[in-house]
Amino acid sequence: MNDTPVIGVLALQGDVREHLVALATADAVARPVRRPEELAEVDGLVIPGGESTTISKLAALFGLLEPLRARVRDGMPVYGTCAGMIMLADKILDPRSGQETLGGIDMIVRRNAFGRQNESFEATVDIKGVAGDPVEGVFIRAPWVESVGADVDVLAEHEGHIVAVRQGDALATSFHPELTGDHRVHALFVDMVRAKQAPRSL
Repeated sequence: MNDTPVIGVLALQGDVREHLVALATADAVARPVRRPEELAEVDGLVIPGGESTTISKLAALFGLLEPLRARVRDGMPVYGTCAGMIMLADKILDPRSGQETLGGIDMIVRRNAFGRQNESFEATVDIKGVAGDPVEGVFIRAPWVESVGADVDVLAEHEGHIVAVRQGDALATSFHPELTGDHRVHALFVDMVRAKQAPRSL
């Protein structure tokens, strides 16, 4: 059991249950994280969609903002979907008043870039590192990445816009793979967490 990674899902808002199911299907032990002591017990973390301003304010309220920043800075594997992508951006275009991010990926993200709630859509996305057919992406008030730094690997684009990126142990997608029943993106993240664990067990 030692090599089974324990992966948290930030359980302040968003599709928490769906991420927990997807991670469990991808052979991880999945736990909701709401408090700093719960964060301290996980090997990696998923930041789900929702409303990025609300998530940042709730994280501050629950005393999680600085512990999250510290873990991300220290290299904890982290995966953000939709609002989670915004939380991992070093910079947001037109942030709302008081909106804060965790940082971790050298990118500039545009909020609600693909339109409002009623302009949500699904599209197939070819993701570098995910074998087989394209992934079905669910885009709900989705951001896109305006630009990335030299260390960021662009994993996928949709209609010329960057929608999936990775920098080191941080992964982010504009879309929601947890809503489709296809758990290959979560499996990719579980593999990232497992690879990070490997040196400790030598």
